Amino acid sequence: MSGKLSHIWVYLSTSPLLWLTLTLIVYQGAHWLSRRCNYHPLLNSVAISVVALVLLLKLTDTPYKTYFDGAQFVHFLLGPATVALAVPLYLYFDRVRKMAVPLLGALVVGSSTAIMSAYWVANLAGASREVALSLTPKSATMPIAMGISEKIGGLPSLTAVFVMLTGIMGAIFAKAVLDRLHCKDESIKGFAIGLTSHGIGTARAFQLSEMAGAFSGLAMGLNGLMTALLVPLMIVWFG
Repeated sequence: MSGKLSHIWVYLSTSPLLWLTLTLIVYQGAHWLSRRCNYHPLLNSVAISVVALVLLLKLTDTPYKTYFDGAQFVHFLLGPATVALAVPLYLYFDRVRKMAVPLLGALVVGSSTAIMSAYWVANLAGASREVALSLTPKSATMPIAMGISEKIGGLPSLTAVFVMLTGIMGAIFAKAVLDRLHCKDESIKGFAIGLTSHGIGTARAFQLSEMAGAFSGLAMGLNGLMTALLVPLMIVWFG
C-alpha cells in the first residue's frame, strides 16, 4: 500500500497544478487560523504559510524549482494585485492631496533610513559587502528589490529572503510599535507600515482598516520608486 502511495506522490509531484493547489490550501488554512485568533500579530498568515510550505518541501524532498514551476501563477498575480491597490486609494484621493507634503517628507526620510541602517548594521555585524548590498533594498517590494540588488552587485536570491523577513516582521510588530507611539490616524499608520514592510505589511494594514490599507499601498509603490533612485546614489556615497 505504501509503495502505491509513493508512486502516486511521484506522479503528482511533477504536476504544476499540485503545488498551486497546495499553496492555496496552505494559505487558506493559515488565514483561517489567523482569523479565528482575531488576527493576532504573531499568527501572521504569510509567516505561517511560508513555514508550512518549507516544511512540506523538506519532508517531500522537493526542489524549489519544481515548486515554483507550479506556484508561479500566484507570483504572476502579484503584479495585478499591486495595481489593484489603486482602487481603494482613489477613495481617499482628497486626503492624499491634502497630506502630500508631509507624506513626501516621510517617504524621503523613511526610505533613506531603511537603506542606510540596513547597510551599516550589516557592516557592523561583519557581513561581506555583497551581503550588505543585498540587504539595502529590503524595504522595497520584492520585484523591485531583487532588480536593484542585481544591478548594484548584491545577491537577488538573498535579497528576496531579506524582503520577505522584513515584511513579516513589519506585519507582526508595526501595529504594536505605532500603538506605543500613540499614533491614532489610520492614514499615518498605513503609510508607515507600507513604507517599511511593503506588500506583506499592506495586507496587514487592510486588516486594520480600508484607509490604512490604501495609504499602505501608496507608500509601498512610492517607496519602491524612491529606493530604486536612492540606493545607487547611496552606494557611491558608502564607497
